[in-house]
Amino acid sequence: MPVKNRFAELLPEITAWRHDFHENPELLFEVHRTAAKVAELCRSFGCDEVVEGIGRTGVVAVIKGRTDTSGKVVGLRADMDALPIMEQTGLDYASKTPGKMHACGHDGHTAMLLGAAKYLAETRNFDGTVVCLFQPAEEGGGGGREMVADGVMDRWNVGEVYGMHNWPGLPVGQFAIRPGPLMAAADQFEIVVTGRGGHAAKPHETIDPMVISAQIILGLQSIASRIVDPVKQVVVSVTTMQTDSPAHNVIPQVVVMKGTVRTFEPAVRDEAERRMGQIISGIAASFGATGELHYHRGYPATVNAEENTGYAIDVAAAISGPGAVQEAALQMGAEDFSFMLEARPGAYIFLGNGNTAGVHHPAYNFDDNAIPFGASWYAGMAESRMPVG
Repeated sequence: MPVKNRFAELLPEITAWRHDFHENPELLFEVHRTAAKVAELCRSFGCDEVVEGIGRTGVVAVIKGRTDTSGKVVGLRADMDALPIMEQTGLDYASKTPGKMHACGHDGHTAMLLGAAKYLAETRNFDGTVVCLFQPAEEGGGGGREMVADGVMDRWNVGEVYGMHNWPGLPVGQFAIRPGPLMAAADQFEIVVTGRGGHAAKPHETIDPMVISAQIILGLQSIASRIVDPVKQVVVSVTTMQTDSPAHNVIPQVVVMKGTVRTFEPAVRDEAERRMGQIISGIAASFGATGELHYHRGYPATVNAEENTGYAIDVAAAISGPGAVQEAALQMGAEDFSFMLEARPGAYIFLGNGNTAGVHHPAYNFDDNAIPFGASWYAGMAESRMPVG
């Protein structure tokens, strides 16, 4: 199962779709133009069912195989949304919307799945049903959660689900994956420290929330260094600090800090949240202040099922050769395909994007040379998991 010849033939067409998406980026759930074009193309391919508005603005395209004796349904997912970044690529097809750009390659993901959908609708060389999931709002909006909550898995009886993301630094034509945890859970927090403000020249008359906040920031680092088992991963980062102080000579009354927690295991996630609350309230109380933690759980960890990871590796190796499939390193970044993997077994794989700028960088661009490999992998997952005969 090398790169399918059909995708070499379709490459100019798929590339044109990708460039159109790149020129017209849309954010979060506001992917109305993108979703409409995806739906229009899927109908033109002859997909058996195309449904819009799943998970608010997601699109589902259903393709039935030439037979259905297996009763299997395989889901293939691509994300559609862009980022609020000013593009600096200088491309002929650069974003036409200032302040928005496809800086994570979702335009490439969508185009590759569309290419696979066209091929699968033409050939139908599988025994079962393929459900193509075009998802909005991966970049912080939780579109995967919304599609699952909207019943996408149950409505189309999806039994297993697969997703892909391009990876700068990995050569084009290569893949990377690992079983078990692959990408971290991403939680957000807000800490409110309330002391007693006053004149900066008379600190003894105040309860200085700035000093207390500094102690809290240092104390939170003990979660990784002294509380959680050192062979398990956890990151606690305070990233912003704001006060109600209007001037350089005023000690504030209140300090508000925000940040993120990254973990892979549910028990570590629970422990981090619990110990944060203890550290914050304890340090604040020791100074005569109060400290409040507002903790919001975001995307869960992206965890690949071991068996399904094996299937994904087999297809990738058939396309590019066994030596072109690497074991991926654990990533502290997050991905809301995790919600789909919580709902159904499956796997998430990285596809080489070559020596490009990193994702979320204003000079990033998806490498169109990766399209035949990614589209072949999407199509190959359907055909290998539901072979005819």
